[in-house]
Amino acid sequence: MSLRCVQLSIGIAGKQVCRQLDLTIEPGQVWGILGRNGIGKTTLLHTLAGLRAAQSGDILVDDCNSKQLSRKQIAQKIGVLLQHHEDSFPSTVLETVLAGRHPHTGLWQWENAADYAMARLALQQVDMLEMQHRPVQQLSGGERQRVAIATVLTQDPSCFLLDEPNSHLDLHYQISILDALCRFARNNRRALLMTLHDINLAARFCDHVLLLNGNGEVLAGAAGNLLNRQHLSARFQPPIEILDTPSGKFFTPGQLDSPHASA
Repeated sequence: MSLRCVQLSIGIAGKQVCRQLDLTIEPGQVWGILGRNGIGKTTLLHTLAGLRAAQSGDILVDDCNSKQLSRKQIAQKIGVLLQHHEDSFPSTVLETVLAGRHPHTGLWQWENAADYAMARLALQQVDMLEMQHRPVQQLSGGERQRVAIATVLTQDPSCFLLDEPNSHLDLHYQISILDALCRFARNNRRALLMTLHDINLAARFCDHVLLLNGNGEVLAGAAGNLLNRQHLSARFQPPIEILDTPSGKFFTPGQLDSPHASA
């Protein structure tokens, strides 16, 4: 399934996130959205998911205009990971993850054995299977984030829209979870778009990136072409320096120009 933006314009609180954006995310591609805090990364992701309206333009899901699709139809094709999770009702880890199957079940229909198998496989992928019977209210922030990721995997969408999937995760799980998500997307021909704060994670896992600058202009293309000192320093403060290491390029903040720097 492809996700396509046609002349998409998005604004929020007087800020132009993108202007007349044309973009196609193909199956098997992994995209990262990069930019400063408050620049509109989450707003862009929510708009693509149909959670807020755009100023103008269209979003096409498998060549179907998302405005003409029901919420259930969209949920069958697009899986969304939000930054914040609210557990309004007491439930176990497994029960929470099974909610990912709701877009695929009929009214008053219960989950079947195949649904349970998908949920347990997803929990195994995020190393939470042993906690499947624990109440979610007893989990740490990182454990709850892994449950949320397992829920989206259980939903089995054609396109993943993930808002800071590495949030609350320690270094080990940042790498292992992002690696599992990206391998799943590429091996199963699923599109994946995620917001990230860490340029090094984007360089490691994304084959394409969107660079936002806050005035409506968006650079979109291959990560290898756009993740350079010129493009990144124009969008981040302080400027970005790139170091060559045995493991590849490493992106690090350079010297911040400040009138107090010599004080």
